[in-house]
Amino acid sequence: MKKHYAHSFAFMRIFEIMKARVNLTIEQDLLAKIKEYANKEGKSISELVERFFEQMIKKKKENEPDLFELMKNLPPIELPENFDYKEEYYKAKMKKYGF
Repeated sequence: MKKHYAHSFAFMRIFEIMKARVNLTIEQDLLAKIKEYANKEGKSISELVERFFEQMIKKKKENEPDLFELMKNLPPIELPENFDYKEEYYKAKMKKYGF
């Protein structure tokens, strides 16, 4: 019975991936070339578009600096021991909004 449960779980995981339809407007000449390329590659146009966007997003993430690393590299701020953050916050707000 455990094997059946594990198999059912794996079967359910497959259907968690949902696809959505997207309409694109592409010049006819370009579309013909895309169809020809997709046919040569044995892929659908949808697969090509999906792969393109996955690669584009992956490249962007690789080029983005890690926020935590940036914060670690900031120089330390020397504040007095009795520094009142709350008071300074309200002073800044009053100054900003002209109170």
